[in-house]
Amino acid sequence: QLQASGGGLVQVGGSLRLSCAASGRTFSSYAMGWFRQAPGKDYESVAGISASGGVTSYADSVKGRFTISRDNAKNTVYLQMNSLKPEDTAVYYCAAAKVLGRLQYEYDYWGQGTQVTVSS
Repeated sequence: QLQASGGGLVQVGGSLRLSCAASGRTFSSYAMGWFRQAPGKDYESVAGISASGGVTSYADSVKGRFTISRDNAKNTVYLQMNSLKPEDTAVYYCAAAKVLGRLQYEYDYWGQGTQVTVSS
């Protein structure tokens, strides 16, 4: 089970840190990803991190602004979001997969989503 939190309303240029807490003892064996879905749009892969944390990947639209990290001792993955833009407004979801990927179908478990709204 995945529980995402940390969303909210922030002004352009602001920062937020999302957290995703996982239950169970196998968190450290799963790659984790963050996806987002804006109103009327498809899911978009935002960032991913391998099970060990040694490999990360980012969408071009967030490179240099977002950082994904994980703490396997706390069963938690984070998404630090800086220099936020209005186009970052979306519901953000965390998800778990056996192997790091960018496609929605590659992820087996999903959190409930947390709303991020960037106001101008």
